[in-house]
Order: sequence, then structure tokens, then C-alpha cells
Amino acid sequence: MNKTELLNKLSRDGDERLLLARTLDRLELARTRNIPACTGFLSPQERASVENLLSASGHPAHLFYGGYEGAERTVCAFLPDWLEGADWAADPDSCPVRAIRCTWSGVSLSHRDFLGAILGLGLDREKVGDLLVGDGVCDILALEEITGFLLLHLEQAGRAKLKAAPLPLDRLEPPEVKVKAIRDTVSSLRLDAVAASGFSLSRGRAAELISSGKFQLNHRECTKPDRPVVEGDVLSCRGLGKCAVKTVGGPSKKGRIMIELERYV
Repeated sequence: MNKTELLNKLSRDGDERLLLARTLDRLELARTRNIPACTGFLSPQERASVENLLSASGHPAHLFYGGYEGAERTVCAFLPDWLEGADWAADPDSCPVRAIRCTWSGVSLSHRDFLGAILGLGLDREKVGDLLVGDGVCDILALEEITGFLLLHLEQAGRAKLKAAPLPLDRLEPPEVKVKAIRDTVSSLRLDAVAASGFSLSRGRAAELISSGKFQLNHRECTKPDRPVVEGDVLSCRGLGKCAVKTVGGPSKKGRIMIELERYV
């Protein structure tokens, strides 16, 4: 299947087609020049699209990396045979991911405050990775090409004046991920049944939210309440958050299916 056929088959709209075309261009660059090449930062939804593309392309060697383990936004790197992933990530001449630490005092700032301040400088979202906001400190993951610009121009977020400085990636302090364990039984592994359990909803309400386009299954929109769910799937809903299916067990004494979920809080 050639490039045009792949894009025609996998793209749902113009934005996704552009994303996948750029990804294929980076893959081709790595192959033809035998050098590392990577995309910009991908959202979880974009990453799911790229993973689908790579699966259809024969699973070429690649690495998703966001500066630290568990990063939500990641670049997709295509590496030549002579370069290992760990060596690429540790080499600033190859890996374009950088970190900046911003500090301030006196007020509370949110992820939205920092994202608004950064995008207000005219930067594209693909240039910026995770924003790790804590009490008086925010670590910003960004591509090397814009870090100098951020250090010079990111002076304020919300009502706070910022002090920004480069930060080695090994000094990042990602916030602890908090989850709530949920053990339950469901009548079936349909999306609406599992979503109702994970988000404490009635099954009818879960089905309404799914049908209205507010749910994603593995970071891709799903509007079918009867879509099967399997172990490892991630469910998310606008306004309600995210949960993951950790285990699917056998039937209970009443014939229901035992499941264990983790809901992010």
C-alpha cells in the first residue's frame, strides 16, 4: 500500500491526514538518510492515530518519548539501526526534547494558565509537551527549537510573574498519579456497561453520553454503546475524566463478569 492509499484508508478528516502525512515524511527521512527523525509532540488521540498508521505500515521501529516515563504528550521518534532508544534520549544532539522550570510566588496557577500563556506567544501546540504544574513551580516539556524563545519571552502566566530556567530532564518531578481502584461486576463487556461502572453512572446515562460523542475508547472517539471492551482499554469522557480496565475476570456466582478498573482522580 503506497502513501496515498494509506492516507485515504486511515484519515478521518483533513487534520488527521496532515498529521499522518507528516509522520510518514519523518519515517522516510529516517530510512533514506539513516538518521534519527521525530514528529512534534502528539496528544494521546494523535498518538493513537499514529500507532494505527505504523501498524498498517508494517510496524517500523519507533519510540514514543515525552521526557519522562508516563508522559501524556510524546514525540514519535524513528531511529536508525545503529542508535538505541536510550542512547538517543540521552543525547541532546539527537533528542529534541527539553525541559524548562518556571517558578513564582503569591498566587495559584493552573495548567490552563500556562497553556494560555504559551500559546499566547504564538507557538504551536505540537511544539510543547506536558506541563507539570505544582505549588509555585511548573516544569514545561518543549522541543529544543523553542526553548530559547520560551526562556526569553515567557514572563507571565495568569497574574504571576515567572522566573524561567533550563532544567535537565533527570531533574523533572512529575506529580504523583492518583487513582481509585474499582472492583465491580458487569452483565457484559459492552462499553456502556463498563463506563457505567467506571464513572458511577446508570447504564442508560452512559449510553447517552457515548452516543452523543463525549466518550473516547483508547483515545479515539467512540459513539457505539455496544462496542466491546477488553483488558487494557482506556475509557475517557469529557467532564468526567479517565479510567482504565486493569483486569477482566471470570463469571461470578450470578453469571456476571468481574472487572477491576482504575479511575484517575
